[in-house]
Amino acid sequence: MCGIAGFWSSRVNESPETVIWQMTNSLTHRGPDHAGVWIDADAGLALGHRRLSILDLSSAGHQPMESACGRYQMIFNGEIYNHKQLRQELEEKDQGTNWKGHSDTETLLAAFANWGVEHTLKRLNGMFAIALWDRKTCTLSLSRDRLGEKPLYYGIQNNVFLFGSELKSLKKHPTWAGEINRNALGLYLRRSCFPAPHTVYRNIYQLPPAHWVDIVDPGNSKITPKPYWDLPAIAQAGMQHRASDDVAALSDALESHLHRAVALRMEADVPVGAFLSGGYDSSTIVALMQAQSTRRVRSFSIGFEEANFDEAPYARAVAEHLGTDHTELYVTGKQALDVVPLLPKIWDEPFGDSSQIPTYLVSKLTRESVTVCLSGDAADEIFGGYNRHRSTPRTWNRMERIPIWARQFGSGMAGMLAKNFSHVSTLLPVTKDNVLSRASAKLERFHDVVKLPSYAELYQYKTTHWKTPEEIILNADPIIDEWSGLKSEEILDEIMYLDMVRYLPDDILVKADRASMAVSLEVRIPFLDPELVAFSWSLPTDMKIRNGQGKWLLRQVLHRYVPKKLVDRPKHGFSVPIEHWLRGPLKDWGESLLNEQRIQRDGFFNPKPIRKMWHEHQSGERRWHKHLWDVLMFQAWLDDVHER
Repeated sequence: MCGIAGFWSSRVNESPETVIWQMTNSLTHRGPDHAGVWIDADAGLALGHRRLSILDLSSAGHQPMESACGRYQMIFNGEIYNHKQLRQELEEKDQGTNWKGHSDTETLLAAFANWGVEHTLKRLNGMFAIALWDRKTCTLSLSRDRLGEKPLYYGIQNNVFLFGSELKSLKKHPTWAGEINRNALGLYLRRSCFPAPHTVYRNIYQLPPAHWVDIVDPGNSKITPKPYWDLPAIAQAGMQHRASDDVAALSDALESHLHRAVALRMEADVPVGAFLSGGYDSSTIVALMQAQSTRRVRSFSIGFEEANFDEAPYARAVAEHLGTDHTELYVTGKQALDVVPLLPKIWDEPFGDSSQIPTYLVSKLTRESVTVCLSGDAADEIFGGYNRHRSTPRTWNRMERIPIWARQFGSGMAGMLAKNFSHVSTLLPVTKDNVLSRASAKLERFHDVVKLPSYAELYQYKTTHWKTPEEIILNADPIIDEWSGLKSEEILDEIMYLDMVRYLPDDILVKADRASMAVSLEVRIPFLDPELVAFSWSLPTDMKIRNGQGKWLLRQVLHRYVPKKLVDRPKHGFSVPIEHWLRGPLKDWGESLLNEQRIQRDGFFNPKPIRKMWHEHQSGERRWHKHLWDVLMFQAWLDDVHER
């Protein structure tokens, strides 16, 4: 795992080496073990790399790395899990080289040199962000892994093309302008993150997952990324050839896929461990690691003083059953709160998923013992684990039976009642048990939901924080939330696909990458193995959700290793009590950031609706913590930018 950065300019740069070192060293946390730069002065191109040594710890794995033929220079962040297979194929076809070491970087360069960019990308099983410079054609190729595990930002500032693993590296270039993209703020408030290709800055983009782009002119802003992997086609093929309903056979097949995916991700020349929450996802990964390891697997979990947020006892029970070498840390409220000031620097742009805090804390704990860690992320997206996967089809099937005109009429009545209840509640003493206020909130939700014309809009509603962000953003164009679904006869297929292309890469994987790399920990995610993802789309939907239980087939596999009683419990997100903290230890911090004069001075938001939410949350009338956290993370990030 590493950090990459670079720039390309048609103008003569008087100090390219100084600039590229500044860009590169801003990513030291991603790669503390080695740093290197390479400059093509004639072309005006500079590449920088920070290395976290995982495979081939010798200097033979250092980057930037030149191909054996001398034509290509490459910097690369990530891991190629099937690199041994690729190396063997190159050797069998006499396309191998006199290898200097056994790193996947060297294999990847040889593959590009012999097979070309697109063909090589289609053969990779890994997580990666790659910058490849072709000295012969003066072409810079950028590429990103299939599902978006590793980040890659790029853009043009004053006719200079910049790119890097994190925005902080781009900011070190002297041409950086850093104009905030007001039009993307609405997307952020809707989703609590910036969906690719958008970022918080104008003219700066994220390369979408499963895409690559060839740059031939550093000043040409018309850049069109191209896909090398087609997830919709993979999903459609799976759905057209659904597997049988043979539970035993499918359980065997799933176990085999998982066994292989875990084994590939356990390869390293440094210590490897795993996150363990005691839920189905992480317990499955740890169980399969321990099943094929000759040593006790290192597992890690954190617990919280607040009982409703503490999963450590469940993780401990699973660890004892599997016989892992388990480490747990009970986090005090103060330890968790101490992370909050770090968030703007770690994420580089506003990020509103508050589970970023425990993810950072468990990453920090894990890094004290190992360099690589396997995670159970993405099981919910591919096996139907979210509550909305169960509730959306059920709710829509009920709504669909009612004529649209009747639903619209009911929506209007509910809206009027909600306003009346809300008005009356303001005349009563403020209490946490304000019945009218709670009734008004429920009626508002009914008003919004019952009139929705399709299950796609219902899914959108369930996954959106700020429903109408245009009401609080100043001087922005109308918000266009572009997204496309998947054609299927099953509602579950469509909403799971949307989670896989929206929520997973833009939220879950961003959270995992930034939190872990902030402490120089490499996180690997077996559930994102491409063959496993393709297999999941061939499963009948009742193998994912059955009798109200999500991830049903995955449960059958885990029960082969862990007794049902140890893992069967209601789904619990990896979270912290933000709702209560904003009324308690974070109240003064929140009040300072949401001060009306301050919001007006910054000029991005209309303060009145925000202040109304803040007061209602403080009084206990309403639970607005998710909406407020989105705004607070923007305000805190803005403060951090101004400090710089």
